[in-house]
Amino acid sequence: MTLNQLRYFCTASRCHSITKAAEELYVTQPTVSVAIRDLEIEFGISLFYRKGNRLILTEEGEELYNKATYILQYCTELQADYSSMARVKPPLRIGIPPMLSTVFFPELLIAFHDQYPEIAVVLEEYGSVRACNLVQDDTLDLALVNMEQYNIDKFNKALLANDQVVFCVSDDHRLADKEVVTTKEMSKESLIFFNADSVQNQLLKTRFETDGYVPDIIMRSSQIYTILQLVKTCKYGSFLYSSMTDRFASSGIKGIPLSPPIRIKIGMIWKKGKYISDNMQKFLNFTKMYYREHPLIQKL
Repeated sequence: MTLNQLRYFCTASRCHSITKAAEELYVTQPTVSVAIRDLEIEFGISLFYRKGNRLILTEEGEELYNKATYILQYCTELQADYSSMARVKPPLRIGIPPMLSTVFFPELLIAFHDQYPEIAVVLEEYGSVRACNLVQDDTLDLALVNMEQYNIDKFNKALLANDQVVFCVSDDHRLADKEVVTTKEMSKESLIFFNADSVQNQLLKTRFETDGYVPDIIMRSSQIYTILQLVKTCKYGSFLYSSMTDRFASSGIKGIPLSPPIRIKIGMIWKKGKYISDNMQKFLNFTKMYYREHPLIQKL
């Protein structure tokens, strides 16, 4: 038995899929399958059974999962304890969605480094869905995310702001003078969506399906400035948060509220039961304080 085998097994258990586990772990599917098979051979038990396309833990598998989760968490805490004694401490690994990374986070990070220049921070850009998964797997320590997710209660969290999704078009677009825009009107436009791991995409997809329309998606991207350049051509519409549009107003971009609105929450999440190092605690405290004094968004 190795820690990697336990890690692969726990990831497959949480994802209910070898394929999804392999994608999250950045390994091949056979690697995950072999690790699980070797555990089953070593312990003489079956860990999963299949229900449709989903892997379901057996009773023995459930017991191993609980113990393996404890072992992996203990190893993480052990590493953190001894890392705190080292002269060179590991950096904080923080996930941020593309939509938020270019607008909300730079000022916070500069202020944090001014106060704590000795604490290293590594930023990783992921959509909110993937960022949550990576926090759960201890690949990330923290993540700034759209909190409108079904599994958000699995995490410790701190609400930083409330906002809403707006439909972004050029000032010269035919819908630019609208006070609000409906799903029917948006369905007639060529649309740019963010990548699949965006919570916003899920919310918009649900809205279109509920209203009986199919969005005409001509592109998916995580590059916000690429999206804005295309929107400026007057041929396309896209979706941002209302708080972002003021920053792009000088670029000829207007954000139109949706009718009815899609409201969202932006927050910081971290794993429940995770060992919180001194550096991580400082960052959490600083972030909460910073956004109380410098609100991301005016109240809606």
